[in-house]
Amino acid sequence: MEQLLAHMEKELIGQRQNVRLLVAALLAGGHVLLEGVPGIGKTKMVRTLSRLIGGESKRVQFTPDMMPSDIIGHVVFNMQLNQFETVKGPVFTQLLLADEINRTAPKTQAALLEAMEEHQVTIQGTTYPLPEPFFVVATQNPVEYEGTYVLPEAQLDRFLFKLNMQYPSYEHERQILQQHAVQLEAEEVLPAPILSVADLLQERKKLKEVVVAESIFDYITTLIRKTRETTRLQLGASSRAGIAVLQASKAWALLDNRMYVTPDDVKTVARPALRHRLILSPHVELEGGTSDQIIDETLAAIPVPR
Repeated sequence: MEQLLAHMEKELIGQRQNVRLLVAALLAGGHVLLEGVPGIGKTKMVRTLSRLIGGESKRVQFTPDMMPSDIIGHVVFNMQLNQFETVKGPVFTQLLLADEINRTAPKTQAALLEAMEEHQVTIQGTTYPLPEPFFVVATQNPVEYEGTYVLPEAQLDRFLFKLNMQYPSYEHERQILQQHAVQLEAEEVLPAPILSVADLLQERKKLKEVVVAESIFDYITTLIRKTRETTRLQLGASSRAGIAVLQASKAWALLDNRMYVTPDDVKTVARPALRHRLILSPHVELEGGTSDQIIDETLAAIPVPR
């Protein structure tokens, strides 16, 4: 896991936190929604991860005319064999990059609900299991709204994390330009896989061994419940959100070579695990408030366990 992180951080300059959160989500068995303006490396981040793990990966470019069958598959009649055949869609993979997911209609977005939650799809009444591990990374553009559809709450709730990718700093942007210049001169060599599917599944089993103290359970429960008590939120965090924070905290601890969860782990994953599950009250939106601010204020108001 350390080698995987090191290689990804080398490829994706200035995105260390997002890289580690992406890998933590993979380790925790969750899915990730990547949001950021075009050209800052969202697709590259996922492609780099897919190259470094030994599993199968597929990319789907979502468009307004895409149908659910284009994602999960469909049944066709084979004239030669005189029988119906199931044609499986691109969802039958281990790492699925759903590029610009908000460009397709809600009906097609809903085709991913069963796959993301239950790791299976139903085609013409027959249920098919998806390969393990099954990991969805979806991207969306936060500034372009024409021709896009807002992801419904049920869809957003299927993502463990929502990661916001920002512009790099001056120094990081300079390094990106230098790296690009070197790559243009050299012949491209694709990196060899660092982590196999078997290795990943073995690492996931270690999550069960990560110790969570009673005080941490209290800390997470208090955080979740307080989001429901504030008038600044129209919709607070659900019990599923609490499970997401717990699983993500254990994965973050494991990435830090620890077999126990600390309050700092909870603080680190709280923003990406909760920001897309909270709905702001209208007056807070008008004032320019964000869910990140409310999460930070809620954390600050809760005594940190020792």
